[in-house]
Amino acid sequence: NWKLNFRWYQVPQRELDRRSGDRSQPTRTPTMAGGLFAIDRDYFYEMGSYDEGMDIWGGENLEMSFRIWMCGGKIYIVTCSRVGHVFRKTSPYSWPGGVGRIINHNTQRIVEVWMDEYKDFFYQINPNVRATEYGDVSSRKKLRQKLNCKSFRWYLEHIYPESQLPIDYHSLGEIRNKATGLCLDTMGRKSGEKVGVERCHGQGGNQVFCLTEKKQLMTDDDMCIAVEDRIVKFVKCGAGNTEWQYDRETKTVRHINTDQCLGKPGPRDKDVPSLGKCTGSDDQQWIVGGLKEATM
Repeated sequence: NWKLNFRWYQVPQRELDRRSGDRSQPTRTPTMAGGLFAIDRDYFYEMGSYDEGMDIWGGENLEMSFRIWMCGGKIYIVTCSRVGHVFRKTSPYSWPGGVGRIINHNTQRIVEVWMDEYKDFFYQINPNVRATEYGDVSSRKKLRQKLNCKSFRWYLEHIYPESQLPIDYHSLGEIRNKATGLCLDTMGRKSGEKVGVERCHGQGGNQVFCLTEKKQLMTDDDMCIAVEDRIVKFVKCGAGNTEWQYDRETKTVRHINTDQCLGKPGPRDKDVPSLGKCTGSDDQQWIVGGLKEATM
């Protein structure tokens, strides 16, 4: 996701098709868990081994995954393999500064070297991470040049098109109502629940939304804003009724299917944005953060 948390997902249909229905065939995977993998020793070092600027553990699996794919390699899950893993009862590491600091340090090294402009998603959802020192990454950037690696956009287009990172988008940031000064907020809610509004805090997280090229208002964890029975709520991004049009001149956010505009909360649901006939009033005007120059 945008926080670069590793998660397991179902094998996509395109990969099932590539294996011609044979479930015993190795499965191409865009990333690996990292704890257990097999790799030729010479190839491991040729490709840059581990990033020695990372501390303890956390994120090295994603760094290696991006690097292998973007620099000409492949990663497979060997479906029928069997591996034993003995877990320690306690961690032998001291984690100086705390686990969060170590993870942020390592993850910043990933996004700064490998993710190009898409690193903005990580920083928007975790703005406080910018205060974490991540060290010198010049040698890793030189490695990327030496290996003639492809762009992160190429990785999203060809290796992980199912990613929750949209390849093309118009804006990334908070969405603030002109009349109330309140921002759209996920409020920690899930798919099927109502969209919220809350005081704008500038801390990213729940208040970061992306207007994608597909006209979806998207947030982290593959949730998009939709309209169901005139209620503005979250759904999984593959569902319907998720297309919106933002007008730079009128600053209105129009739901395309209903031709109605997003507005400030009404009297009954005071923390949920309303939907009504487009009037262009201040109640229906939204200042969209991180808006790109390109027209929509």
